[in-house]
Amino acid sequence: MSTDIQTIRGLAHLARLEFNETKEQEMLSDLNKILNWMNKLNELNTDNVEPLIHMTEAVNVMREDVAQNTVSHEEALLNAPKKDSDYFRVPKVLE
Repeated sequence: MSTDIQTIRGLAHLARLEFNETKEQEMLSDLNKILNWMNKLNELNTDNVEPLIHMTEAVNVMREDVAQNTVSHEEALLNAPKKDSDYFRVPKVLE
């Protein structure tokens, strides 16, 4: 399977891209290479191959979610541009 320059121009229009003549030819060449590669993959017999759902057999490999204090209240207030004793001061939002 291969494509032509009109297809490249149509795809460029849909994708809101602009190519000069040289770039159009490069895109045409690249797209034809991709399509040829896909045709090569279609030659493979995949009748007995199960669909791949995950890349590995591992399921939910995540760390344990443990709450911890990484910044103390006082350390957080040190970075505040404005503070009022134990609280951050922010501009009034509601009137």
